[in-house]
Amino acid sequence: MHIPHNLFKRRLHERVQQFGAWHTMGGGQQAELLAAAGYDWVLIDSEHGAMEVTDVLAVLQALSGFASCAPVVRIAENDTALIKRHLDQGAQTLMVPMVHSAQAARAAVAAMRYAPEGARGMNSITRASRFGAVSDYVAQAASELCLIVQIESRAGMDALEEIAAVSGVDAIFIGPADLAADMGYPGNLAAPEVEAAVLDGFARLKALDMPSGIITLDEAALRRYIAAGSRFTALGIDAAWLMAAARASLARFQDI
Repeated sequence: MHIPHNLFKRRLHERVQQFGAWHTMGGGQQAELLAAAGYDWVLIDSEHGAMEVTDVLAVLQALSGFASCAPVVRIAENDTALIKRHLDQGAQTLMVPMVHSAQAARAAVAAMRYAPEGARGMNSITRASRFGAVSDYVAQAASELCLIVQIESRAGMDALEEIAAVSGVDAIFIGPADLAADMGYPGNLAAPEVEAAVLDGFARLKALDMPSGIITLDEAALRRYIAAGSRFTALGIDAAWLMAAARASLARFQDI
């Protein structure tokens, strides 16, 4: 048996646009719905979403039935033990939040690599290796793993080139909400200073040929960011979509 191919990573190398959806509410069926809707990737959010490590497993299993939709797991923090657990249960693409320096990026890379290159704990009988059926998993794992580091502070933006230069970082995701707060504009992602910083980040990453991505609920801003170089772009959040539809439906009947 062969190690599963990482569709998300392959598409990054092909430089095609990948549209994603944010899954925060937990449960395999909700993630399946997003995959069935046609999204290229679904972000399983265990940083802010109500999902622990074992909850993420059920979502990974649900999404495995969709060959064209790649799961991306955002872990709670840049922690070696958390990274190990998510990788062992079959996650191949991880997003690590709050990466403010090249040192933090190197720590995330090390957590995703077996010794001697890294510090990932050795266990060959896990879901990632099809419980040992992939006989060469340890040797092949790194080639199919994908690390996205999330830049969401002024310090991270200042160190953008150094972070992008870290071997093993496959892509960079700009988090505009925390970046806006760190810049002194909490809740105001549309502040001209924030958008200018994001656009500058995309320009710098494009010059380095480093794949970049973003999420915002502002469609006009998304279009500008795509034009600036965003290659894996999240178009919305499940909870936000549900709330918007629920409110709109109620509003249509409140005047009766």
